[in-house]
Amino acid sequence: MAHLGSGRRRALAIPVGLALTASLAFLPSVAASAAPVSTTADAATTSAAETNGPKLSYVANLKTYATVKAAKKAIERAGGTVVTAYEQIGVVVAHSQNPDFAKQLRANRGLFDSVGATRTAPLQTVQTTDEGATQHLSAADAAKAAAAAQEGQEPLESNQWDLRTIKADQAHKINDGSPDVTVGIIDTGVDDTHPDLAGNFSKEQSANCVGGVADTTEGAWRPYADGSDHGTHVAGTIGAPRNGIGISGVAPGVKIAGIKVSEPGTSLFYTEAVVCGFMFAAEKGIEVTNNSYYVDPWLYNCKADEDQKALVEAIGRATKYSERKGTLHVASAGNSNHDLAGDSILDDTSPNDTTPVPRTIDPSVCFDLPTQLPGVVTVSATGDKGLRSYYSSYGLGVVDVAAPGGDKWQVPATPDANGRVLSTVLGGGYGYKQGTSMAAPHVAGVAALLKSAHPYASPAMIQAMLKFQATKADCPAQIYNSAGALIDATTCESGWGQTGYYGYGVVDALKAVK
Repeated sequence: MAHLGSGRRRALAIPVGLALTASLAFLPSVAASAAPVSTTADAATTSAAETNGPKLSYVANLKTYATVKAAKKAIERAGGTVVTAYEQIGVVVAHSQNPDFAKQLRANRGLFDSVGATRTAPLQTVQTTDEGATQHLSAADAAKAAAAAQEGQEPLESNQWDLRTIKADQAHKINDGSPDVTVGIIDTGVDDTHPDLAGNFSKEQSANCVGGVADTTEGAWRPYADGSDHGTHVAGTIGAPRNGIGISGVAPGVKIAGIKVSEPGTSLFYTEAVVCGFMFAAEKGIEVTNNSYYVDPWLYNCKADEDQKALVEAIGRATKYSERKGTLHVASAGNSNHDLAGDSILDDTSPNDTTPVPRTIDPSVCFDLPTQLPGVVTVSATGDKGLRSYYSSYGLGVVDVAAPGGDKWQVPATPDANGRVLSTVLGGGYGYKQGTSMAAPHVAGVAALLKSAHPYASPAMIQAMLKFQATKADCPAQIYNSAGALIDATTCESGWGQTGYYGYGVVDALKAVK
C-alpha cells in the first residue's frame, strides 16, 4: 500500500516554512514577465535531448517571475512533454524519456527553482496508512450490534467505540454538521454508490487526479476494479449520514467528496496526483481535506537530494495555496512507530516503487509529505483504552492532536469486542481497519463540525480550535507493543502543554458543536 499516514512539526516545520517562503512569494499568481534566461542554460537545453531512458514524470517549480510559457519551451527543448501547469503556484508537470531531463532544466537557473522526478519506476498503464488487511463485519456481529442498538442509534453504532471516545454521539444530539461544508477525501477513491455514503456525496466536488490532471467524468473518483477500499472506509468515518443504515460518521450532516490520487494496481501516491488533488480541492471550495497516506516513493523526502527537494516544494506550494483559499488539511502521522522528533530514523523502505536502499535520515530535514508541511494537522492514533496505538508514529512538537485509529490489543466492551474501527467498505458492506489512516478522518470530521459552527473561520483558526478543545492526555506509564505485551512508555516526552504521543490531546466533537 502507499502508506496511509505520516507526520512532523516541532521546530522542524520552521525550516520547511522558511525554505518555502521565497518560492511562495508570488502566490496566488505567477508574474506575467519572464525571468532572463542565461545563454549557458539555453545551450544546455537546446542540445540534442536523449529519448532512450525510462519514461518518468517530473515536477518543475518556477522562479517567482518566470512564466509558464517560457518554462514550457524549455521543457520541450529538453525532450519533455508538458502534462499540465498550475500557474497559480508556478508548478509544471511533465513527462520525459531524457535521462538528463531534470539536470538540463536545473541548469536554467533563470526559470526554475527546482526540478525532480516524482518516481523511480517508469510510468505504467499508490499506498495508504492502514495497518493490516480489512476485517469484514460478519452477519453474526451485525445482528449482535443491531440487537444492542439503543433508540436513536444507527444499526451498527453500538460497535462504534470510536464515536463515543470523542463524544461524537453526544455532539449529534446538538448538530450533525452543515451540508454547506465538504470534506475532500484525497485517497484511493470513494465508492459513492454505497448506500451509507450516497446521501452525503458531492459529485460536483469529486475527481480522479491520477497523472496530474483532474478527470471529473461520472464515476472517475471511484476505486479501481482491482483497487482499495481504503478511501471508502475513510469516507464512512467522516460523513456516513444518520439514515437508519449501518454506521454514523463523525459529521453525518456534511458533504463528502472523493479525490482519487492512487495509481491503478500499485495504489502508490505520486506527487503530480497529490498536487492536483490539493489544487482541485482549493478551486472547488472544499473546506477540509483528509490525507491518510504519504507521498511515494520516498517515506521521507530529503532536501539535500535534488529530486526529493522538488517534491517537497511542489506539494508545499499546493498546500499553501489551498490553505490561502480556505482549505484545512488533516494528515495521518504514519504507522512506522517512528519518533518524528528524534535525532535519526532508519528508512529501509524507500524508494518503494523500485528497489529500496536503506538509509538513516534526520527527521528535522527529511520530511514525510504532506504530513510534515506547515499548516497541516498531524494526527496520531489511539485505541479504546486511550493509549497510543502500538503502530502509530509520534513526536513531541510534531503531532498536533490524537484520535481513535484502532488497536487490536485494546479491546472495547462492544458487542463485537473488536478494537479496530468499523466503517464502510466496497460492495455496500462494512469492515474493520486500524491505522493512523483511521485516526485522521476522525479529526477531519471534527474540523468539519467546527467549520459548520464557525463558517467564517480560517484554516488556522479551525486548527487552533482543534488543539484548544482537545482533551488533554498525559504520557501513559505503559503501552502495548506489536505483540500485545504491555511495555514501559519510555519514548513519550512532554513539554509546552503537549506530549509526543497525543500532541495537544484527543479531539472533542462535543466541544466543537457547543
